Amino acid sequence: MLKFGAQRLRSSALLRDSAWLFGGQGLSLIVQGSYFILLARLLGTREYGVLAAVTALITLVSQYSTLGSGYVLVKYVSQKPTHFRKYWGNVITVTAICGSLLIVGLTSLAPRILKGTSWKLVFLLACSECLCNQVTLCCSQVFQAFQVMRLTAAVSLLANACRLIVVAGMLTWLRHADALQWARASLSVSLIAVGIAITIVTVRFGFPTLNGRLFFARFLEGTVFAVSGSTTAAYNDLDKAMLGHYGMTVGAGIYTMAYRVVDICSTPIRAIHAAAFPRFFRLGMGGAANTEPFARKILNKTSLIGAAAAAGMLLCSPLIPLFVGRGFSASVDALRWLCLIPLFRSFHLSAGDAITGAGFQGCRTVYQFIATAANFAMNAYLIPRYSWQGAAWASLVTDGGLGAASWITLRILSRRQCADRRLIEPAC
Repeated sequence: MLKFGAQRLRSSALLRDSAWLFGGQGLSLIVQGSYFILLARLLGTREYGVLAAVTALITLVSQYSTLGSGYVLVKYVSQKPTHFRKYWGNVITVTAICGSLLIVGLTSLAPRILKGTSWKLVFLLACSECLCNQVTLCCSQVFQAFQVMRLTAAVSLLANACRLIVVAGMLTWLRHADALQWARASLSVSLIAVGIAITIVTVRFGFPTLNGRLFFARFLEGTVFAVSGSTTAAYNDLDKAMLGHYGMTVGAGIYTMAYRVVDICSTPIRAIHAAAFPRFFRLGMGGAANTEPFARKILNKTSLIGAAAAAGMLLCSPLIPLFVGRGFSASVDALRWLCLIPLFRSFHLSAGDAITGAGFQGCRTVYQFIATAANFAMNAYLIPRYSWQGAAWASLVTDGGLGAASWITLRILSRRQCADRRLIEPAC
């Protein structure tokens, strides 16, 4: 039986890639979970809420640091690996320029949006997120394009391990720290991680070369990816920034702690989709009718994982105060409200990646933008009245609606293609 399982794993590229990612991210999950526990104890509810609000605001725009060039790289390099160096050169150049501009803009504007926030805190966290973390993410996308998933997992594990070591040291020596102290430490970790990631990419695949003509040819496509990424960040993190805007830093800390548990429990789903993402692009050369069956195959796996994660969070939520302290006791109720989100994500990620792979990223961006606008409207009404409870209700409605919208859109695109080709197949 074990021999048969090993043979099956070797014969299935998706299972093998997912296993590498899940294995690495499984270790990363343990490390990340330990990191969040220690960070919550180091900062306390209020300072954790301040950090969460600033980080959420930065995340809303950090996708524009790369202008979607990393996703463009995955799409075209997975089809033609010999074009890697010029796409990679464009990624590095665009991120350096746009990331620097975003840092200046955020440092100027964020303290006015989030009342009482230090510009130094914004500057340090923006440098970490808009430059270091975005380049590290693009390095992972390079490994995705070449389907070297063990390196993707290694880079993710390295960054989280460094953060765990630093926060453990600070907790041991300082006992308590504020958000600004942690921001300084976090930037140092991010610089180490990005340096190692770039070195691995360079040694493995070669030096980048700038190709301005190629950049302008792919600019519009990359911008669509960036807008899509920013809308994803918006409906995931807008509520945390709004809690900070209304001065509800304790509520932001309580809600963010529960949301971090949800993100950690979504790791297996994201590992499968990261492994499958390049394949969606290859299948997508034949249109949505080709990517839809693959999306259903992925959903059969991820929906079960999402349901199991929901049940686990519902049952284990009372353990949160035991790990992170009594100040986060209200996170128990927050997690109970949010526990269905991994299941909802399995639906909108599977259909959404199928839509993207088939060349209809614009359609995906449209309904994501609508979801973001609806999420903002719900949060603007609910948060002033119900604090983090209102944010939780808005998140559930948004993620559930995205799951439905994604599959309706994919089905329409697939049927339209089948009708255009006059195919008579059960799958259509």
